[in-house]
Amino acid sequence: MTLFDVYPLFDVNIVKGKGCHVWDANSNEYLDLYGGHAVISIGHAHPHYVEAVCNQVAKLGFYSNSVINTLQQDLADRLGKMCGYDDYQLFLINSGAEANENALKLASFHNGRTKVISFAKAFHGRTSLAVEVTNNPKIIAPINNNGHVTYLPLNDTEAMKAELSKGDVCAVIIEGIQGVGGIQVPDKDFMKSLRQACDENGTVLILDEIQSGYGRSGKFFAHQYSDIKPDIITVAKGIANGFPMAAVLISPKFTPVYGQLGTTFGGNHLGCAAAIAVLDVMKEENLIDNAAKVGAHLIEELKSFKGIKEIRGVGLMIGMEFEESIKEIRSKLLFEQKVFTGVSGTNVIRLLPPLCLSMAEADDFLDRLHKVIK
Repeated sequence: MTLFDVYPLFDVNIVKGKGCHVWDANSNEYLDLYGGHAVISIGHAHPHYVEAVCNQVAKLGFYSNSVINTLQQDLADRLGKMCGYDDYQLFLINSGAEANENALKLASFHNGRTKVISFAKAFHGRTSLAVEVTNNPKIIAPINNNGHVTYLPLNDTEAMKAELSKGDVCAVIIEGIQGVGGIQVPDKDFMKSLRQACDENGTVLILDEIQSGYGRSGKFFAHQYSDIKPDIITVAKGIANGFPMAAVLISPKFTPVYGQLGTTFGGNHLGCAAAIAVLDVMKEENLIDNAAKVGAHLIEELKSFKGIKEIRGVGLMIGMEFEESIKEIRSKLLFEQKVFTGVSGTNVIRLLPPLCLSMAEADDFLDRLHKVIK
């Protein structure tokens, strides 16, 4: 059997990781400024994480959601306290796309509507409703293209208010910071106006914090810079440091109904142990503050580099938009300087390192980048 060839791959086989570094099968060491698409939150192979996962799998890796799993409530208690949403409800699943599917489904159950507002360059997943609210026609199959979605320009307050005033919009889904779209940050005033307009028109506000959440922005959630509270928040990626897991944080105004949502693997014992370990490390090592501090340093230093048109982002979610194509720059970073980075389109390099990136490692990256951009 062959693999279904949908991923353009670099000819690099990563076999080991530690902190913000990874090694390939030929023992070459790389500085990881991408964290596997913002998934590695506390660093590769963190000792506390490794111990927690090993201890749990030695006892019980999985049993179904037909019985009590006290680890789920333990995770909910810790997460609620750390993120500031201890009055919300938690539904655990396995991936970001699955989180957004359930968020949109719950919104439609709540108000009986079917129309959704999304935004230009948005990315919310590759399945069913999640791909329909993703602004990329190339990955929306005919079966997914059901006319539910209106895409609006990001930060266009008047267009947003006009669409919501029609009174028939089920939900607005928006990323805390657009990731795949090139690190586009919503304006604070726009977010405040969006929250107010949703309230005025009975529309559910969904914040997709799958990439921008879990401390990456320098706050637990990126939307907290705007001082708003969405009705539903979706999280994944950094939640379990590489273990497949995701969650939906749900406002108290939603009443759960047996069978309304469901999952086989979501919230399993091993996943919960991994997610609890992540929160332990984030708290113990002050990783949210570290993301804010090291991210601010990187952003300031990157402003002096030639050829960079714009630096966007906050914390350790950074986009560097270049005047020219970044294909050669990114290739040299990987194969000559041994640095992993991400990409958006043809002109943007994305930096999404583990939140434990040190100031020294940030400066090491800047030195390596200087060797490529002369």
